[in-house]
Amino acid sequence: MKILIVEDDQALSNNIAQVIEENGWTPDVSFDGIDALYRATSEEWDLIILDLGLPKLDGMTVLKSLRNEEIHTPVIILSARGALSERVEGLNSGADDYVTKPFENLELIARVRTHLRRASGNTSPVISLGDLSLDTRSSKVLWQGEAVALTALEYKVVAYFVHNSEKVISRTELVEHIYKQDFDRDSNTIEVFIGRIRKKISPKVFQTVRGLGYRLNVDA
Repeated sequence: MKILIVEDDQALSNNIAQVIEENGWTPDVSFDGIDALYRATSEEWDLIILDLGLPKLDGMTVLKSLRNEEIHTPVIILSARGALSERVEGLNSGADDYVTKPFENLELIARVRTHLRRASGNTSPVISLGDLSLDTRSSKVLWQGEAVALTALEYKVVAYFVHNSEKVISRTELVEHIYKQDFDRDSNTIEVFIGRIRKKISPKVFQTVRGLGYRLNVDA
């Protein structure tokens, strides 16, 4: 799942992006309101984390513009403006949640999970597909009810497939999801991850689609 982080404080945006990535989602960062509005209206996002005090265009204007364009992507406002009137304005303008700075990463992630589940129509933290289950709250994968010992990167691969269970995922897409931009990317390593996960879960858990990539096989 793709999450757009709109925050002009680079250290804070990097911290949020790291936490988002550690929980199996794909983060991207925008540092000003004009860029954020363009990207939020031209790309598909599963959730937006939005600061209000942005350069070029303030976050409240970005939010109102999105809702005026009938873009209903869940938005969590993340702001140092904690007055009741400002929180009420944010929620009345179309925000789904309002988190004040400073905040705890655990609380932010809990709220992100909640809104992602609501947006997908799944209110449970456990997503089950056949014999495969993903517990997004504890970041665990279960096969036929038994926990599978996966590394952090292996978990990210499985989580990405579960969240995109209806599509074929290319090696390039997996590489972009797994690795940070400054990592030496190598699509050949994807085959290594797929092989390891198949050994730990089931040889048929991923179906190879020749020339395109892989698809999750829920009937493995």
